[in-house]
Amino acid sequence: MKIYLAGPDVFLPDAVDIGKRKAAICARHGVRGLYPLDNAIDLAASDASLRIFKGNEAMMDTADAVIANLTPFRGASADAGTVYELGYMAGRGKLCLAYSNDPAGYVERVARFDAVTKSADGRLIDRDGLTVEDFGLADNLMMIHALDLHGAKLVTPRQAPSDIWHDLTSFEACVVVAAGRASGKTS
Repeated sequence: MKIYLAGPDVFLPDAVDIGKRKAAICARHGVRGLYPLDNAIDLAASDASLRIFKGNEAMMDTADAVIANLTPFRGASADAGTVYELGYMAGRGKLCLAYSNDPAGYVERVARFDAVTKSADGRLIDRDGLTVEDFGLADNLMMIHALDLHGAKLVTPRQAPSDIWHDLTSFEACVVVAAGRASGKTS
């Protein structure tokens, strides 16, 4: 089984090392991790961003599954590019797995960045009066139910690890599920 490894990990200062660590975990469990930075792109090219996009989509097309890092990135929710990749894979009927190293619910995370209050009609709203989605889920319902219907529930730790960007415990739990599915075992 080939697994596309989606996430904002590609923005970390040690992004290549994280990719190698994730690929090694995959190999240890008998599956192959496809990391976006494995694509050789000339970042100085005038169309570098398009080449990255096309390379990542081509990589996803060859993959059997995705493991998406949905740890909140630059805000209360997951990285937008990662969310696209999860949706891309779900839309193709591929196995979708994901984890977040932040175990807090969505409403709690929104409240870290914005005032969340109750409107006169009982809805949770932000300072602009916009509804804050409150279904008791870890993130936006579209991501969570894509996982429920196309793979497995979001994996989160009981409490956030001390280093949310380098702790790969929840990632490895997803790899174990994928490897089990690849071998015919359900989990």
